[in-house]
Amino acid sequence: MREQAFGLADRRYDVPNTPATRFGLASGTKGFTALTVMSMIERGELGLRQPVRAVLEDDLPAIDDRVTVEQLLAHRSGIGDYLDESEVHDISDHLMPVPVHELSNAERYLPALAGHAQVFEPGERFAYNNSGYVVLALVAQRVSGVAFEDLVVERACRPAGLTATGFLRSDELAGDVANGYLALDGARTNVFHLPVLGCGDGGIYSSAADLHRFWTALFGGRIVADETVTAMTTPRPDSGSATTQYGLGFWLARSGRLVMLEGYDAGVSFRSVHEPSTEMTHTVLSNTSDGAWSVTKALDTALDLD
Repeated sequence: MREQAFGLADRRYDVPNTPATRFGLASGTKGFTALTVMSMIERGELGLRQPVRAVLEDDLPAIDDRVTVEQLLAHRSGIGDYLDESEVHDISDHLMPVPVHELSNAERYLPALAGHAQVFEPGERFAYNNSGYVVLALVAQRVSGVAFEDLVVERACRPAGLTATGFLRSDELAGDVANGYLALDGARTNVFHLPVLGCGDGGIYSSAADLHRFWTALFGGRIVADETVTAMTTPRPDSGSATTQYGLGFWLARSGRLVMLEGYDAGVSFRSVHEPSTEMTHTVLSNTSDGAWSVTKALDTALDLD
């Protein structure tokens, strides 16, 4: 495994990024959320085709009673999205619909999730949806009785041997964590732009080495069973774009070769690409919104992963 680091983790004090620096993963978190939920399904705590209404009870009445766990995982639920990325014009805008300091636990996301009307019939089509993964976190937390941020560590991180991966509060980051910056220069961070503690749709931090271990553990059957991994990495119909498809929590290349996690947010850009047949992985983490993209594209070309 080869690792390289560039730039600064903290621009105020000229602290450099190192191979061990932890970075935000933004929507890369969705893969960990999906694995946590699928581990609960394997244990009989949830059902893949189970409607989530029984767990939500009277909360979030705008969500159709027929919406299932599987539809949320596959972005096919049709529920209204509290953070609709198709309407985001500038990632550095203040996009959270409630004060970010209030978003400190899955239950605290209820005001942000509420009041968004169902957009289409459950299961009708694919539409990338952040709310769906927060609802999954809320459901998992209520059913398990464990705070979602701890449940992810218990079900996904610890079985994979990940010691540098987990949810962190943005207002008390440790010294080995990179601050997220809104521009390529300057000292403004993303602390007022993202939830103080992430949830099912984003907010996990990790390192390059941990993400390398993650892929090995995933395809080694150490997080969930091999048949579950196969189900999660099988593309759902009519999902994604011209070059990508979606499974359950993971992006998939239409070529069938690659499984991917990626995330984009204010002060965060991340992409990790794994080719199961060769066990080749490349991961790029950046503490700016656009820093990862040119590097990961160049690696795709160099490694013949286009």
